[in-house]
Amino acid sequence: MDAHSRGRADEIDPADQWVLNPQTGNYELRLDHSAGQPQASQAPSRPRGSSTATAADTGYGADTATSTATEAPVPGQRRRRVSEQGGGQQPPASRRKRKQGASRKKKVLLWTGGTMAFVLVGGATGAYMIYQKLDGNIAVVEPVGLESKGFRKGEAFNVLIIGTDKRTGEGNGGYGDKNSPGHADTTILFHVSKDRTNATALSIPRDLMTTIPECQSKQTDGTILTIPGQQQARFNVSLGQDGRDAGCTMRTVKELTGLTVDHFMMVDFNAVKELTTAVGGVKVCVEKPVNDKKSHLKLPAGESTIEGEQALAFVRTRSSFGNKSDLDRIKIQQQFLSSMIRQMKSDETLTSPTKLYDLAEAATNALTVDKGIGSLGKLQDLAKELSGIDTKNIAFATLPVIDNPAEPTPITVVPHPTQAAQLFAVLQSDTSLTEVKKQQQNAKNAQTQAQAALLKGPRSTASKVRVDVYNGSGIRGAAQSTINWLQNDQGVTRSTNKSNAPEKAAKTTLTYAPNQADQARKLADMMGLPATALKPGTQNAGEREPMTLVLGSDFKGAGVPITGPAKVPTDLEKVAADKQVCAK
Repeated sequence: MDAHSRGRADEIDPADQWVLNPQTGNYELRLDHSAGQPQASQAPSRPRGSSTATAADTGYGADTATSTATEAPVPGQRRRRVSEQGGGQQPPASRRKRKQGASRKKKVLLWTGGTMAFVLVGGATGAYMIYQKLDGNIAVVEPVGLESKGFRKGEAFNVLIIGTDKRTGEGNGGYGDKNSPGHADTTILFHVSKDRTNATALSIPRDLMTTIPECQSKQTDGTILTIPGQQQARFNVSLGQDGRDAGCTMRTVKELTGLTVDHFMMVDFNAVKELTTAVGGVKVCVEKPVNDKKSHLKLPAGESTIEGEQALAFVRTRSSFGNKSDLDRIKIQQQFLSSMIRQMKSDETLTSPTKLYDLAEAATNALTVDKGIGSLGKLQDLAKELSGIDTKNIAFATLPVIDNPAEPTPITVVPHPTQAAQLFAVLQSDTSLTEVKKQQQNAKNAQTQAQAALLKGPRSTASKVRVDVYNGSGIRGAAQSTINWLQNDQGVTRSTNKSNAPEKAAKTTLTYAPNQADQARKLADMMGLPATALKPGTQNAGEREPMTLVLGSDFKGAGVPITGPAKVPTDLEKVAADKQVCAK
């Protein structure tokens, strides 16, 4: 129990800490952070067999110190100064060596100040004061057939954040459906760029109709259960139902997005309550007063700081904002999580030993993770990967969807026929939603002069583009889906589906006459065609003669650029993690 919970928060002295001096390899008592490196004053050595506790230096990210069982430090409790411990005499050299070796072997999660929350719906920040006992708080699940790996330099990675509606924990049974094994109620695919400068958090609606592939799940008795796949199933049943575990949700997300999910983190209702309390509340803003009888959320207009049950009510409410749908609830959750990240990265949290300890304990108690990140040391690795990301470069987005056309009165949704594929291409190409224009310009500057010459010149209007589309991609319906996109979304009404090409094509090509160059450039802009795909002829075409577009194996979907920087779907709603937004 920390000093705060024992009513001793006023005794905290963050400067009075044992820290590791990298020049000497010894632990020393830092009495004043502003005074530079202190004089060598070694911490008392620990006899063999005694218990170990750790504490982190609040300003320097230093290593942790050990202490004897009779003097184990408590978070926030001041250590006795050297003079109170009988002077600063150094222990024998042999004990110093044992101490140094032990500390290197028993390192725990250290300060990585400035790290964003790595659990978005119930997260933890990278600035910790962690005790070894917290390692045992983390629940670990190893999905069958999914290999957990670390974080490789120069490679992007994806973490699936799952908020389950399982009614476990004190006070949560009253929310209804208390005996349910839970669903994937709130799901966010968190994509971290290969250069670690930006991240995209993609929310997946729980009522999305999708394909759930066959998967295997390890049951409580150790047996392996094979669960058949489902076509046109709600996304939220990919977890908990029919014995499915988080590994089944990971496979479903890969099937949907084409992105490999490297790790997962799962939390329940308690995570929101406990973590918001640990950080001292999260600021939210609403445009009008809220009195929701279903979620019991009561808020005045303007800004409020919420925690515990009130915070849970805020992220659960659907009847107070927008059109009272789950899609509007996702927007509210994204705004809430953005604010929570800002709070976790604030100086108020990062410089408070008691808040850091409370946050670390709440986070580790809330987490269920895969084996690849199933320890404090591995979570430290994850924190380091995220530590350099500025909140302005974290973008929240929701998978673009439309009402399910198969339902007379739509209740569920399906992926948008073109925008969803475009957004998946953005993530697959590791393109940041916060820097798309900059990346597009950089890619354009990298084109060769020959390519630039073909693409340089006037463009016709979309309505004047005439093109016949042939399918050489090997993907069924590719030509028709492209025609639908060209006509309905782009205004290319003079486009025709010519069915299959005579043979399969490796690359997409656009053949045109010299007097059709302005049409070719316009179509190339729409489809993201590189200049190498343009095949100009030598003779002019007749007034009504169309160009010829052959879709090749590089075709990824209607509206998805063939090559070059991915194009962000138009009208994509985003929430920036560094901005406060008032819920409507």
